Amino acid sequence: MTQLVRFELLDGCIGLITLSRPEAANAMSVQLLQELSTTLDNINGDPAVRVVLLTGTGEKAFCAGADLKERKGMPDRQVKQIVQLIGTTVAKVEALAQPVIAVLNGVAFGGGLELALACDLRLAATHAKLGLTETSLGIIPGAGGTQRLPRLIGIGKAKELIYTARRLNAEEARSYGIVEYVHEGHEVLEKAQQLALEMAKNAPLSLVQAKIAMNQGIEVDLATGLKIESLAYNALIPTEDRLEGLLAFQEKRTPQYLGK
Repeated sequence: MTQLVRFELLDGCIGLITLSRPEAANAMSVQLLQELSTTLDNINGDPAVRVVLLTGTGEKAFCAGADLKERKGMPDRQVKQIVQLIGTTVAKVEALAQPVIAVLNGVAFGGGLELALACDLRLAATHAKLGLTETSLGIIPGAGGTQRLPRLIGIGKAKELIYTARRLNAEEARSYGIVEYVHEGHEVLEKAQQLALEMAKNAPLSLVQAKIAMNQGIEVDLATGLKIESLAYNALIPTEDRLEGLLAFQEKRTPQYLGK
């Protein structure tokens, strides 16, 4: 059986997850989803993996979404199970302890964009096209798109894009606030790797707690969010890395963080 999800470690600390099903535009088959889920379980919280990049094979597609060819002819019960599997897997990306950067090397439609929305940041190649196109297929975004997109760009813009099933080019997606940066296709992964290294030089546990504070805090009122921030901060006080940061500052040297 051909492996559909590859994992490698770049620069000793950057985890690169690659969806590898180019003949099907890296669409989410059951096998791909299961392999992605296993990969996420294996690296979640691993101190050796400080930041994660998620991309697709080739220049055509990041992920074209659900595998509709595989779904064709399935009974309703099985379709519901697969939609749930996609949603669960996408949620695992969002819940990953480490920061995750989506590297959109090509099209990201439907579930593919929902996968990218579950990441912390998104970089897109200039030729990439994005969209939650489900209403044109008689369905709606079912893997978090109706919830994550409004939280990212605002309810009005999200409704416009979902109701129209509009496909955006990379620059349009950047203007909407869906992607942070747009780069030429041949350099987008390199630029993402540079950004990941900029993050990875900082204390790993600080990245984890900052992600917790922001992801959980954005869902609640300010007072509760500030309490969440305080708890996240307090979790770092007894760590060796915090003491190393203070000592390195005092000695005017680069800190050597171990994630402890």
